[in-house]
Amino acid sequence: MALALCLQVLGSLGGWLSLYISCCHMNKHRSYEWSCRLVTLAHGVLAIGLSAYIGFIDGPWPFTYPGSPNTPLQVRVLCLTLGYFIFDLGWCIYFQSEGALMLAHHTLSILGITMALVLGESGTEVNAVLFGSEITNPLLQLRWFLRETGHYHSFTGDVADVLFVALFTGVRIGLGARLLFCEMVSPKPRWFMKAGGIAMYAVSWCFMLSIWRFAWRKSIKKYHAWRGRRGEEPQRAHPGHLQAH
Repeated sequence: MALALCLQVLGSLGGWLSLYISCCHMNKHRSYEWSCRLVTLAHGVLAIGLSAYIGFIDGPWPFTYPGSPNTPLQVRVLCLTLGYFIFDLGWCIYFQSEGALMLAHHTLSILGITMALVLGESGTEVNAVLFGSEITNPLLQLRWFLRETGHYHSFTGDVADVLFVALFTGVRIGLGARLLFCEMVSPKPRWFMKAGGIAMYAVSWCFMLSIWRFAWRKSIKKYHAWRGRRGEEPQRAHPGHLQAH
């Protein structure tokens, strides 16, 4: 069983690494981060779809049955995701592209998934955490690609920012709090899985504070720009009257 899990994780790691190398070859005029972001986007879309199917259709329901034995589908998805997180953590460390908070997030994700696979249980809530963590990923990558191509300061960029903040607040903070509460009051999950849940939620709050500060600064900047345009309208409407004075 352990050998089969290791082979699945190694296969996943090899797959993500191969995809990254392919992206680098196809985007030679772009940076290495561009290719890594493409891999991250692909994983995010795939993880959202698979974890949503497990949580909403295949089951069991994570808010009711935390600590349940892992299903075969949960094991496959967790192995797939574990391979990705190992790849991405290694990439971030090698290129020194992320701060301590993101590295902590990746490390906790790797530990949580590994423990769920080793124990053979708690895949239900770990899968739910995966869904909540990845639901904002496509928007995060979209913002980065818009910035890199010079299209961030546009209506599309504003929509991406608003949706990103709304989803992060509603899902990772709002629903995350409910999931953590269900995890803590249930007698089934091991104490270290509960401790891991608390740590992941604390990391989400650290991200949230940074996001809210960003949203506040951008809102103030937009407001001042709007006030500036309003102030210019009378001057354009009555240029002769203003020049006479």
